[in-house]
Amino acid sequence: MVRNNSLATVLTHVLLIIGIGIMCLPIWLTFVGSTVTRAEIVHPPLPLWPGDQFLTNYREALFGGRQAPVLQMLWNSAIMAFGIAVGKIAISLLSAFAIVYFRFPGRQLVFWTIFMTLMLPVEVRIVPTYEIAVNLKLLNTYAGLILPLIASATATFLFRQFFMTVPSELAEAARIDGAGPMRFFKDILLPLSRTNIAALFVILFIYGWNQYLWPLLITTDQDMNTIVMGIKRMIPSADDYGNWPVTMATAILAILPPALVVIFMQRLFVKGLIESEK
Repeated sequence: MVRNNSLATVLTHVLLIIGIGIMCLPIWLTFVGSTVTRAEIVHPPLPLWPGDQFLTNYREALFGGRQAPVLQMLWNSAIMAFGIAVGKIAISLLSAFAIVYFRFPGRQLVFWTIFMTLMLPVEVRIVPTYEIAVNLKLLNTYAGLILPLIASATATFLFRQFFMTVPSELAEAARIDGAGPMRFFKDILLPLSRTNIAALFVILFIYGWNQYLWPLLITTDQDMNTIVMGIKRMIPSADDYGNWPVTMATAILAILPPALVVIFMQRLFVKGLIESEK
């Protein structure tokens, strides 16, 4: 029995290592491609080990190029992703708090109306949203990148479900102690929601970071391009070879911020996904 368990453990680890290798191979080849010359990357086979052009390619990606420098595009994407994540969480927390703890006519109707917006993604309402953004003069602004994507029915639903598991005795005790609704929200509900907020922040930050269609419509100035737009425009078309090493370097740089967010918030992220007792 012990031998069988040991064999199963070894096989499990071998399969996991193979899976990790398959997932990491494209990233490794992208990194290798970002460190070689243009001639090496367009004439196969691609080397399997990094070249000597690391500093040259990454310097050109960050500070040069025909388009907006990658450093500026990374900054634009970071502001957009952070603003979307924080805005969605803030609005969803307050919406869920109002739906669960306040009694008003049509409360359930309001909730289900919010929930039904899940069936209307950005692509479906893109034309009226764009028209409103133009009328409000939000083109080529960070507000234009963030505000139209700031509401989240999914986050509202998740926070509502969590608030419904919080014992009602806590709200009664806070009321007896003289705490108002916002004091109860700030001192009790927010600390209890910490792991949920962390898990949602990671998901929503990556969601905002990967946006392509809306930034493509709302920005016409290259200085407002996001990193996803930049990568798409760097990919050559027709017979143009393009500067693939710089494109690969840009792709690696685009991976780093969301990866760092996941790494630094990994513990809270996993805890927020699996924690059942609050």
